[in-house]
Amino acid sequence: MDPAGPAARTIATLWWVMLAGAVMIFSLVMVLLALAFRKSRPAPDEARHERLWVIKLGIAFPVVVLLALLGYGLVVGEHLLPRPGPEVVGVGAEARRSAWTFTYADAPELTTDNVLHIPAGRPVDVAVTTADVIHSFWVPRLAGKIDAIPGHVNVLRIEADDPGVYAGLSAEFSGPGYDHFAFTVVAHDPEGWENFVTGQAR
Repeated sequence: MDPAGPAARTIATLWWVMLAGAVMIFSLVMVLLALAFRKSRPAPDEARHERLWVIKLGIAFPVVVLLALLGYGLVVGEHLLPRPGPEVVGVGAEARRSAWTFTYADAPELTTDNVLHIPAGRPVDVAVTTADVIHSFWVPRLAGKIDAIPGHVNVLRIEADDPGVYAGLSAEFSGPGYDHFAFTVVAHDPEGWENFVTGQAR
């Protein structure tokens, strides 16, 4: 609920839109429920009119709202897919039960454990996999989450608007202690990123 990147903002907007749709459907259901418990019995013509109103509004309205939410969700999902570009930075993330190991396309010999370094203001494609069981890579303020599956690589795009430190975690049960299985994302300004890559690589 406190996005710090474009993907996280898109997901937060989707959440609010879905909440608004759910509130509208819930409000309609409550109105229909209140009408059903009225003490006075309507006249036959009025009752028939009410039944038609309930059928039309009670079915048509939720269907329209749900279809609109589905369409919006599909558009948002398509927008969040990683696409190649000149500014995209590639990193790898391999999970184990005890740690995350991160590698960097800009410095192939460089690895870090439990701390992912990225440049701020640039899209970063994280190639996520695992050495043992299923884990889940999630940095809530920067993007959605994606599963790390043995023998498979999933790619998630993250981006930080500003330099800073962001909390990440594995949001998938992977055995005892998984609730403390966390990592940190450090977003650098351009100079800091260059210093990190070249300095650590040397």
